[in-house]
Amino acid sequence: MLIYILKRFLIALPLILTISLIAFLLINLTPGNFFNQMRLNPQISEETIEKYIELYQLDKPVLMQYFAWLKRIIHLDFGYSFAYNIPVTRVLGTRILNTLLLTLSSFFFTWLVALPLGIVAAVKADRAWDRLISFLSYLLLSIPTFFMAFLLLYFAYLAGVLPLGGMVSANFTELSFFSKILDLFKHLIIPTLVISLGAIASLIRIMRGNLLEVLRSNYILALRARGISEKRVTYIHALRSAINPLITIFGYQISGLLSGAALTEIICNWPGLGSLMLSAVRSQDIYLVMGSMLVSSFMLIGGNLIADILLGFADPRIRVK
Repeated sequence: MLIYILKRFLIALPLILTISLIAFLLINLTPGNFFNQMRLNPQISEETIEKYIELYQLDKPVLMQYFAWLKRIIHLDFGYSFAYNIPVTRVLGTRILNTLLLTLSSFFFTWLVALPLGIVAAVKADRAWDRLISFLSYLLLSIPTFFMAFLLLYFAYLAGVLPLGGMVSANFTELSFFSKILDLFKHLIIPTLVISLGAIASLIRIMRGNLLEVLRSNYILALRARGISEKRVTYIHALRSAINPLITIFGYQISGLLSGAALTEIICNWPGLGSLMLSAVRSQDIYLVMGSMLVSSFMLIGGNLIADILLGFADPRIRVK
């Protein structure tokens, strides 16, 4: 198993390097740069700008700039954010936890709701519960994420129960410990629902289809013929086989939730990596863009790596291959 994990890790490294190189080339291909905007500010001298250009070798060819950035990354130096005027690691540090909180809450909510509903839909196939769950799934799949965000924000405005944006209230520092947790939870509800609802609908359909296919297979028929109870056949034997394909989706779900979180963060004013990356791209803050992209890539590849490892544990044939 250790060799299998090592192989997957070695495959992930060149992938991260390729993604970072493409992103670095693309950001350099866009016309203009952050220093053009800095030169418009009379409070910033030309000497300061030249100092930054020389320090980060921004007057060199693009590939030399990229390898200089890589060399600094080895020493955990992500560069300097020219827009925030502080190191990139400090900017990212304030946002990563917020995005992780939103992504993890959406992730757990999605799987905790989708798997039981998918199982119920498969077990009660072609009956009232299946039709109701299928109808709600198709309804949620047909609503775009951004429109869902606006709908939930509108209903929250009408109800006046939930906050309409941000991560905490203005008086957060004055609240007691438990009031702070409650306040954060209230702010988390709408962004979590926006990201999760579409993913829940998709997972329900996949879970239902997988379980139905397994329940109609020959080996399940043989188990029933041996007199094993229907509950044991469904929840022990069939469910284990039906969940295996979902483990592959597990990794993609993390990256999917992250990309969904970026749009939701912007609409719901959640201070995470998504809104940070948007402002960094718009201001052409190159090292902040690269730092945000690198963190996102690690989350994407890390999710797939976790999925591969779980799949290796679930199905020994994959480890042998």
